[in-house]
Amino acid sequence: QVQLVESGGRLVQAGGSLRLSCTASGRTFSTYAVGWFRQAPGKEREFVAAISFSGGNTGYADFVKGRFTISRDNAKNAVYLQMNSLKPEDTAVYYCAGSGRYAYTGAQSDAYDYWGQGTQVTVSS
Repeated sequence: QVQLVESGGRLVQAGGSLRLSCTASGRTFSTYAVGWFRQAPGKEREFVAAISFSGGNTGYADFVKGRFTISRDNAKNAVYLQMNSLKPEDTAVYYCAGSGRYAYTGAQSDAYDYWGQGTQVTVSS
């Protein structure tokens, strides 16, 4: 069992930066791939980025390439999402999710077994 907790979301102006954190309980966290998803009001949840268990492979949605960077520190049981050049359309609740498919970096939400409660990111124009 893995429990995930997101943090770091807040109100930021357009063009600003945020770093979200996803911290996990459980000794097996380093064997899980982790993804970030987001859901804006009135919209479906969408994939943002993912990282394999070792950090050696990553995947990104096209709309965040060049702006967001996912990384992990297994010694701290943490995965991070560095978000730069934020836009109002990045406003959403951001969720991290763990997948037992340790090398998975894809966008299919049903490939992820554990989900956090989310953290709100609001980008003002």
